[in-house]
Amino acid sequence: MTLPSNYSIAPVSEFLLICFPNYQTWQHWLSLPLSLLFLLAIGANTTLLITIWLETSLHEPMYYLLSLLSLLDIVLCLTVIPKVLAIFWFDFRSISFSACFLQMFIMNSFIPMESCTFMVMAYDRYVAICHPLQYPSIITNQFVAKASAFIVARNALLLSPVPILSAQLHYCGKNVIENCICANLSVSRLSCDNFSVNRIYQFVAGWTLLGSDFILIFLSYTFILRAVLRFKAEGAAVKALSTCGSHFILIVFFSTILLVVVLTNVSRKRVPMDILILLNVLHHLIPPALNPLIYGFRTKELKQRFQKFLQRGF
Repeated sequence: MTLPSNYSIAPVSEFLLICFPNYQTWQHWLSLPLSLLFLLAIGANTTLLITIWLETSLHEPMYYLLSLLSLLDIVLCLTVIPKVLAIFWFDFRSISFSACFLQMFIMNSFIPMESCTFMVMAYDRYVAICHPLQYPSIITNQFVAKASAFIVARNALLLSPVPILSAQLHYCGKNVIENCICANLSVSRLSCDNFSVNRIYQFVAGWTLLGSDFILIFLSYTFILRAVLRFKAEGAAVKALSTCGSHFILIVFFSTILLVVVLTNVSRKRVPMDILILLNVLHHLIPPALNPLIYGFRTKELKQRFQKFLQRGF
């Protein structure tokens, strides 16, 4: 009796992504809202980048950091969502060995890159409000360039072992991933080897990076709030807080979605697998779709330049 192909002893050369293994009919209903969110994310972030690039008045450190955030969002969306939609629409479930681990690397490194970008943006707002006279000499274009290099290098180097360790495992059994994406644990569970080192490294490295970023963000806003409460001029506190309102909303939104994903994964025995898969997909789509909209609507200068850009275009 021959073994099924999914249980062949031959080395695995490709994987099969099975979205919503228990309720595969969901994918037909989800394809429309996901595709609309995808178009919104790509369109809004691209428009934001073009607006900042064309308007010389926006060539400032704060907007350069916002551009970096938009670039990270675009790459993250393009890495995950097109493949998910291809599964929904055309049943293209197969993904090559190398493409799967490339997707895993981008997902594991770019999310901490976003949190690190939020941390640098929080420091930018801290200097602007707590040390306004020193802001032009501290937050310079050179500072943004060094911070961007640090954001990319730190997270890429420290999290690259996750897909490397996973790729070095021996895959001789099942090749069906019960997920829409090549998540580390979903893939590693298919190996014939013990993947405890891989799992522990991802947990320690990921939470060390994310945890340190959120601690520094918390400290920055603690100092900002203390400084604002000391303002005696009428309306000064409101004006100061409005300068970092959009940034604070994005941080709360990003951390809330991340917390929901983590808590549902921790209680995976109580939460249906299909809900976990859906949350993981939305985690790579909703923040990129809303980040430029929140900044665009709440930042006066950006809104004005965006309107000017649209009038010029039409």
